[in-house]
This record gives sequence, C-alpha cells and structure tokens, in this order.
Amino acid sequence: MTATPGKTRSGAITDGPSRAPARSMLKAVGFDDEALGRPIIGVANTWIEIGPCNFHLRRLGERIKDGIRAAGGTPMEFNTVSISDGITMGSDGMRASLVSREVIADSIELVARGNLFDGLVVLVGCDKTIPGGVMAVARLDIPGLVLYGGSIAPGRWEGHDVTIQDVFEAVGAHAAGTMTDARLKALEDAACPGPGACGGQFTANTMATVCELIGISPMSHNAVPAMDDEKDVVARETGRLIMDLVQADRRPRQIMTRAALENGIASVAATGGSTNAVLHLLAIAREAEVDISIDDFDRISRATPLLADLKPGGRFVATDLYRAGGTRLLAHRLQEARVLQSDEITVTGRTIGEEAQAAAEAPGQEVVRSVSEPITPTGGLIILKGNLAPDGCVVKVAGGYGDRRHRGPARVFDSEEACFEAVEKGALRPGDVVVIRYEGPRGGPGMREMLAVTAAIVGAGLGDSVALLTDGRFSGATRGLMAGHVAPEAARGGPIAAVRDGDIIVFDLQARELRVEVDDAEMAERLRGWQAPPPRYATGVMAKYCRLVGSAAEGAVTTA
Repeated sequence: MTATPGKTRSGAITDGPSRAPARSMLKAVGFDDEALGRPIIGVANTWIEIGPCNFHLRRLGERIKDGIRAAGGTPMEFNTVSISDGITMGSDGMRASLVSREVIADSIELVARGNLFDGLVVLVGCDKTIPGGVMAVARLDIPGLVLYGGSIAPGRWEGHDVTIQDVFEAVGAHAAGTMTDARLKALEDAACPGPGACGGQFTANTMATVCELIGISPMSHNAVPAMDDEKDVVARETGRLIMDLVQADRRPRQIMTRAALENGIASVAATGGSTNAVLHLLAIAREAEVDISIDDFDRISRATPLLADLKPGGRFVATDLYRAGGTRLLAHRLQEARVLQSDEITVTGRTIGEEAQAAAEAPGQEVVRSVSEPITPTGGLIILKGNLAPDGCVVKVAGGYGDRRHRGPARVFDSEEACFEAVEKGALRPGDVVVIRYEGPRGGPGMREMLAVTAAIVGAGLGDSVALLTDGRFSGATRGLMAGHVAPEAARGGPIAAVRDGDIIVFDLQARELRVEVDDAEMAERLRGWQAPPPRYATGVMAKYCRLVGSAAEGAVTTA
C-alpha cells in the first residue's frame, strides 16, 4: 500500500504487514485499501439533538466529508459532547456547561491522538464547543481548523425580530406583572424558529467571530447562517481546505500567535461581544503556549472603537451582520482603525490583512459603523481591579446603560437561585449592588452564567438602576452594569467571600476599579473567620473538575 503525500501520521496505524489487524477492523466499517492509503482526516462533530445550536451539524458534517474525499483525503467522523447554555440556564444543569469545555477539548485530543489523524476539522455550534474545539487543535498542533455551524434566524413576534434574550427578559417582566401568560407563551413559541446558535453577539457568535480573526476558521465561513444554502457550500470548501493545510503541514500554533490572538480580542471589543470571550481566549492562549493576560483585554479595548451595532446592547443580530458584509467587513474596519495586525497568516494561506482587503459592504448597511463614526471610541470590554477583585473582573460596556460610576449597598446571595427568588419577590431596590458568590469555577463548580438573574432584573425594570457582581459568568446576552469573573473567587477565600449585606460597593469604570468601602483590617479580620463551604459534589466529573480547575483570571482551565 503506497501512502499519498500528507499521510505523515496515520501510516503508523494503516501501513505495513503488522497493521493487517487494524486494517481488517477498519474495512469492517467500509474503509477499503484505497481509502486507507490516503491521509486520514478526523472530523470532530459536536452534533446533539438537544437544542438548536448543534442540531443541524450532521448535515454539515456530511458536506465536510464530501470536500475531504474530493481533495484526496479519507474522513473519519466522531462525536463529542455538548451542553446547551440556553436550555440549562438558571438550573443546576448549567454547572456542567464550562466543565464541558474541558471535556470537549480532552475528548477531541484523545480521539485524534489515539487514531493518529493527519489532519482535523472540528465542527462546532453552541458556546463551549467553540473554545473547546480550538483548545483541542492548539494542543494537538496538527493541521486543523474549526468551522462554526452558524447562527439561528431571528424570530418574529409582535412585528419585530426577537432572540432568546427577549424570552429571558420576558420572564422578569412576567414576574413583575407587566407581561401576561399569553404574551409570554407567544414569545416563547416564536423566538427560536429553527436550527442555529443564538442570534445576537452572544457567546457563540462572539467566539465564531474570534475564530475568523485569529485565523483558525476560514474567513467568512462562520458568518454564513445555519440554514442558508451557502452553509453547505462553505462546509464542502472547508473539507477541501483541510487537505491544503495537510499538504503544506501548516499548523495551528503557526497561525494562533500572540498577534493573532490580539486580533481576536479586538474583534470582541469592536462588536460588543460576550465577556465569556475573556475566559475562552485566555484558555486558548494557554493551550497555544502564547503569553496573554487579562490586562491585555483592557489595553486592546481602550484602543479599539465599538463599531458593530449588535444585540444585546445594539439593534441587530448575526444574520444582519452577514448581509451587511460579514466578518470580513469588520476586519476591514479594524484595519482602517489601525488596530488589525494584518500580517498574520490564516488557514486559507492568506493573511488576515489580505482577507480584510476583499471586504464587500452592502449598500446602506447600518450594522457596522465607519471608523469616523463609531458607536463609542473605545471597545465593549473593560477589566476592573480593586479590593474586591485583586486579580480582576470583566465588565461589558457595550449596552450604553448610563452612569459609569455606581455606589450602593450590597445585597449578598450565596447562590444564583437565592438571588433569582429575591428578584421574583420584588425584593431588590434601585441603587442596590447585587453580589452573587460561590458560583465561580471551583465554588459552583462550573462558573454558571447568570442570564436568568440578569435578564429578570432587566425585565423587572431595574436594569439601569441595579449593579451586579459575581464570581460566576454572564451570558453573552447579558446587559446592564454587571461585573463577572471576580477573582479570586469566594470558594478560594477571595475578598468577595467577606462582603456583607449593607456594605457599600463602588463600581468606577473610568478608574477601572471595583471596591468595597470596608478598610483592609476589617476585611482581613472577616476572612480570618471564613471557612470554605463543603463542595457540592464529592464524586464524579464535577468533583474532579473542582479539584483541578484554576482561576477565572487565567481562563479557568484544568491542570494536573
């Protein structure tokens, strides 16, 4: 059996007399001698039938495999896990979400190492599958790329477009008595009209944009909506492209350099993207062995204008961005703003600058502003530090929620459920600073998103008057004055564990400070008497994660 060029790894499994047993088993599932003589390409598919984000990925997986075969390779498809944030939000099941990112990366790595693939395509959909997939290709550092399944179409309700964000906020309005059962049900039925990931610049679309800007996804492929006919076309092209990468032996770490990851950070700032991107980019950087810190996000955001008018803070959704000119138009704007580091190579073999130069802008589009007329002159993310967050926390400021300084009394809750109950009972007051703790990477465990709470606060009419901080995460759909990823977390004895009801907390965004007006001696005394609560899980994957996970300020990655 003669191997073709590019078959540099899989021959150890398929070639020579000693490998006859392996070939025999592979022939049992349909691979013949010709197929086994070609480069073997793993296709990691995150398909599940639980929720819309990944539901259509079986179809796209077939198109990717068609492209691989047409370009001279042999695809071998396998699955990994996925947890839908939108479905599990506000429940104990949400604790599994961030844990799944590590399991996704680990499982892809294991299958790829075990089968000695020559190349790898990772097909992703919802929030944690995207960074998990990128982390895996960075670890493996074999020719590989990531394709995003695409965004859901917006729903239509009462004459305007809606997304899942509207449903979460409607829950708060319903609890406040301003929405009827019938209207809530009608919105629930209309908001998600078919397959695809959540439509605003929430976590999935934020990370899909990041993947194109860091070069690990082909430019413009991710932006194609989930059910658009063009998605099948770009999936097939992705299959062809992986063979180019294999032949050239172009590897992920050659692409995901520090400059490339800084381009990704700039894309988050320019689109008002999800705070989760901070967590995920830190984790990706670690896997790619690139030195990126939480402070780099603030530095880059200060230099990057907010250009895309996208939900949750703006007017438009991902399908609107696609029609306006897509990610390539955004890259072009960043290039015009002299923020884009244009010389970085991408999986297409072209530089990100060359990709940006090919942008085509739809006449009259309003989604992406000109550099001369940005929404704001600086980007949508800032990092705060102070005596409540010595290692930092993340605030999204793309929503234009009013005064950038807030001072108010703490209302302390030791779980998301306790806070949500208070919102439903109307127990919060304008000016309050809501503190939700023991929801961090270790304390949760799993660092749940607080969308159920934050959306309920907005729905109750308190979005502009109540601030919130947590050692947990926020959904990309969250809006309002909200600080997440407070580090160190409460379960590690961080200062947030010592806050008491009535303590005065100050958000000062201009000074980049989050502090509690309690002197250092008093805080130290409180912490001396603090005891960590017992872990929620004593066995299984959650207990293992709790023991291994690190700080949110370093990406909440697991370490041996």
